[in-house]
Amino acid sequence: MQQSEFNWRTRDGINIFAKIWKPESEAQAVICLVHGMGEHCSRYQHLADYYTKKGYAIIANDHRGHGKSDGKRGHCPNYSVFMDEISRLLEEAESRFPEKPVYLYGHSLGGNLVLNYLLKHKPKIQGVVATSPWIRLAFAPPAFMIMLGKVARKIAPSFSQSSNLDTKHLSHDQQVIDKYINDPLIHDKISSEMGMAVMDAGEWLLSSQSKVDIPLLLMHGTGDQITSSDATVEFSKLVSGDVTLKLWDGLYHEMHNEVNPTQLFDFTQQWLESKK
Repeated sequence: MQQSEFNWRTRDGINIFAKIWKPESEAQAVICLVHGMGEHCSRYQHLADYYTKKGYAIIANDHRGHGKSDGKRGHCPNYSVFMDEISRLLEEAESRFPEKPVYLYGHSLGGNLVLNYLLKHKPKIQGVVATSPWIRLAFAPPAFMIMLGKVARKIAPSFSQSSNLDTKHLSHDQQVIDKYINDPLIHDKISSEMGMAVMDAGEWLLSSQSKVDIPLLLMHGTGDQITSSDATVEFSKLVSGDVTLKLWDGLYHEMHNEVNPTQLFDFTQQWLESKK
């Protein structure tokens, strides 16, 4: 496997860190990976190890305010900046791997982003995978936090609070949790603008019936206590087209970081191959 890094600068001057993993031989397809809230793309090294052995290249970036990218931690000026990041990822995939099948893969916050991108931007790619998508949270945030977020969004959009993520619900693998806690690039911040924008985008997904023009794979663990698997099921019933829903019994939020993720990876890779 070959690895490389690159950067780009957004229209408002934010430096974005990005990474590419390539197989030793010529890539047969490309996965554009969109990571979750508070984390960064380098946490997907083991996923890249798996897929590069199958002939896939992986291209990913750290969201603004995340990882090695610039910007206030956990803040975005508006939701559209994340849509711009995905557009840039797809452009990079097409220019670096011309005429290869391209897939969009998003986890958690990234799942919210890729689903909105799919329905609103209608990309001409081979397919979309959304794992544990943040359509709704699996718990009801305290009412005062929601009220504070709505007020602050109008007068102080960059005002940040802790996401209060309960790390024990990430995975059944304690080593994953320990590594997460001790990762200096991970944060637990979320601004009023970002929090409300993502929640609004999730509710929009459930507000209307849509048709997808390209294949879509939705996956969620039924043991997820961070994002709602019920909301993913609800969304799957609202959207028509080539849609596959796969529920993984008892798995926690980071299914790709569970004790043995090989079965998940194998299932996803077989689905990708079937859509080439």
